[in-house]
Amino acid sequence: MLTSTTVTTVNVNGLRAAAQKGFLPWLAETAADVVCLQEVRAEPHQLPEAVREPEGWHTVHAPAAAKGRAGVSLYSRREPEAARIGFGSAEFDGSGRYAEIDLPGLTVASLYLPSGEVGTERQDEKLRFMTEFLAYLKELRARAAAEGREVLVCGDWNIAHREADLKNWKANRKNSGFLPEERDWLSRVFGEAEYVDVVRALHPDVDGPYSWWSYRGKAFDNDSGWRIDYHVASPGLAGRALKAVVERAASYDQRWSDHAPVTVSYAPAR
Repeated sequence: MLTSTTVTTVNVNGLRAAAQKGFLPWLAETAADVVCLQEVRAEPHQLPEAVREPEGWHTVHAPAAAKGRAGVSLYSRREPEAARIGFGSAEFDGSGRYAEIDLPGLTVASLYLPSGEVGTERQDEKLRFMTEFLAYLKELRARAAAEGREVLVCGDWNIAHREADLKNWKANRKNSGFLPEERDWLSRVFGEAEYVDVVRALHPDVDGPYSWWSYRGKAFDNDSGWRIDYHVASPGLAGRALKAVVERAASYDQRWSDHAPVTVSYAPAR
């Protein structure tokens, strides 16, 4: 990267709905160079042209084979050198959960990790995904290093890593998203796979900043949220992170998703 780069990740909770609630004005005003979307929940042909291929952006869409579920997208101001959908998984490459693009000196990915539900097949699916994906993260780091690239995997990881990452952690110790085995897995991502949680590195001693609040009750008004939307970077890139901001809506009625965009600016490589 020859210039500073700003990257935003946001779970849009249905891109067609988000587009009607304020996503397009946000996109028109953002300073981001790359935008990673999750839970798009639409085939590209179902999206209005202004959403599918906005002027000034290059887009990659990875819808799920299951209609109306999952789906990730990447918007970049610069045309990617390459784009890939999936991570070589027979089970998950058609599930609309992962896509990546190569930019000069940088691979950026959009991830929507399964949410899971304790005691159901959905949790088993989440654990299978996690097992395969950790192996891929290690492979990606090695490949990128060999090519002189940094790596940034952005998205909804659907796991709060620490107690500081969700408001009501005591009540969620037996719920998917804060299970010990899930948190241990994220520790392996940040340990043996040698990635960095960029927002936590920039804000080490604070609760949150949360990026998802349930639509139920007063969760948003009380800032009773979860920090599950991450910038997960190779150490070289993480060391160049300048500023991280959760773009929390000013009020409940101004939200266009139950998640807020998480935006990080990275200094250029020296």
